[in-house]
Amino acid sequence: METPIPDRLDTDNVNLTSPAVAQYSVVPSDSSDLPVRPRALYINVAGTAVLQDAAGETVSYEVGAGAVLSIRPARVMATGTTAQLIAWY
Repeated sequence: METPIPDRLDTDNVNLTSPAVAQYSVVPSDSSDLPVRPRALYINVAGTAVLQDAAGETVSYEVGAGAVLSIRPARVMATGTTAQLIAWY
């Protein structure tokens, strides 16, 4: 078994201004919220991202690859979303 990499910041408080500590590939869904609300979305492949916030407001964004959306959506809608997204939290 490998020795874990030392992390001097492991005991620091994680908040919205600190770097993300984990990520996951977003699977868009018209009926299910994201498993964890992200602090931002990284655009892996350009396209359209249709995002719904916690209040149920849905907005469509045209996004380029490599961009970061600093928004915390509750859901990424399957209908209309063509971009591939990575959630950072």
